[in-house]
Amino acid sequence: MSRFALIISMIFCSVVAYAADYTNVIVPRPLSCKAGEGEFELSTKTIVRAQNESLVNAGKIFADDLSAVLGRKLTVKKLAPKAGAINLVIDSKLASEQYLLNITKSGIWITGGTERAVFYGLQSLLQIAAAEDVARGVVTVAAVEIDDKSHFEYRGSMFDVCRHIFSVEDVKRYIDILALHKINKFHWHLTEDQGWRIEIKRYPELSKVGAYRDNTLVGRNRRSNTYDNTRYGGVFTQDEVREVVAYAAERYMDVIPEIEMPGHAVAALTTYPHLGCTGGPYKVWNRWGISKDIYCAGKESTFEFLENVLTEVLELFPYKYIHIGGDEAPRDRWKVCPDCQKRIKDEGLANEHQLQSYFMERIERWLNERGRSIIGWDEILQGGISKSATVMSWRGTKGGVAAAKLGNNVIMSPNTYCYIDYYQTSDPKANNEPLANGRRPVTMRTAYSLDPYAGLNEHEQGFIKGVQMNLWTEYIATFDHAQFMLLPRIAALAETGWSYGNKDYDDFSRRMHILRKLYDKQGFVYASYFFNGVE
Repeated sequence: MSRFALIISMIFCSVVAYAADYTNVIVPRPLSCKAGEGEFELSTKTIVRAQNESLVNAGKIFADDLSAVLGRKLTVKKLAPKAGAINLVIDSKLASEQYLLNITKSGIWITGGTERAVFYGLQSLLQIAAAEDVARGVVTVAAVEIDDKSHFEYRGSMFDVCRHIFSVEDVKRYIDILALHKINKFHWHLTEDQGWRIEIKRYPELSKVGAYRDNTLVGRNRRSNTYDNTRYGGVFTQDEVREVVAYAAERYMDVIPEIEMPGHAVAALTTYPHLGCTGGPYKVWNRWGISKDIYCAGKESTFEFLENVLTEVLELFPYKYIHIGGDEAPRDRWKVCPDCQKRIKDEGLANEHQLQSYFMERIERWLNERGRSIIGWDEILQGGISKSATVMSWRGTKGGVAAAKLGNNVIMSPNTYCYIDYYQTSDPKANNEPLANGRRPVTMRTAYSLDPYAGLNEHEQGFIKGVQMNLWTEYIATFDHAQFMLLPRIAALAETGWSYGNKDYDDFSRRMHILRKLYDKQGFVYASYFFNGVE
């Protein structure tokens, strides 16, 4: 062989080897990836053959997404596996979120422990296809065997639709982005000081009064006293909520509603002033921050209202968890409220911290009796919590560590790593970033560096059920801006949740530059700082 031919052969082999090493492509990083021999031509004529009817849904969603790559949708049918097709199969011997993706020269097989696992395998195949060149509706994918499964059972993202409201289609698009990254929990923040966003039929005035504020702050909170002149608000009807929940379920994603209590309740208090300690009058907030006006813990009418609200919430959301907030609830009103002080005395409580624990545990018992469990922000630790409460640690990881040591389940969501309403670069002004939260930035590297197990021994680590990234929307009024804050940082959280113990930032960065091609094909709006090497 001539020297020139040898060089050409070496280059060809290198390209083939790279193409087959799809650990260099997929985000989050697969557990194992073994190159095979040959390649398969995936085209618009390829049929997706689903072993059973339940897998047809996953195949159709994949076909829709792949059409952005190939230009046309693939045909999806309930058919037995066959060569020359994309075959979707269930194998109950596999873990619930484990899939095997086998690309051969004669076809593609995706086998999962559940329909959800097969769906995740399809997300990996979608990324593989998007990474390759497409010619006339055909993409050639190299033979490979991938064995992959999740590390954490809970991988979530929260979307605040209270400070600013978004359309049903926007929320669905948000869910699409999560699904691509194998996120399996959608935390929907629905009630706030600045707006009540869920229809409750027993309390129709919430949709008329609590859902609207007179105007909205312009500029940074605490620095600006300028407001626009626009009445702002809206509410998701129960039919719309059902539509979103069904849409998420089709993408194998659980929806967790958040109904805030006892704080962040001004919208509800404006509607029904008797639920507060002072009796009002109250006004739906038009700026951001923490209000001293919270639900009165001494009045039985407060618990009657919340139980009635939750009764309707339970009918809309089938997943077992309900988030009941518990954060940023100043005790000022409780300290001087006769009803709250009487409650403290009657229940033998030591102080207002224990009064909050009484409040949360009472709601938890009511939910437990109906087969549901609670999640609360880490402030619910103050005054003591039940063993069955799940703590979402947001003020750093300290609360999560404390909860795990107590034996409570924990979701790590520290603001220092997981709050993507924060700036994305170390110099926001120089990088011309839009107005965002002014605390220290959460860069892509910062988000990726989260270690949910830090500070815990092996036993305590077992109480860490997962991770979550949160998008608060004080300064985010459009969905394009929401996407811009979500992407690409959600990918960093996704890799921690799925691939913990198998992470490498430089490798992740290389894969993200390939995944960016799919972002473009899907028409997602994303921040380019990371891709341009800006941190």
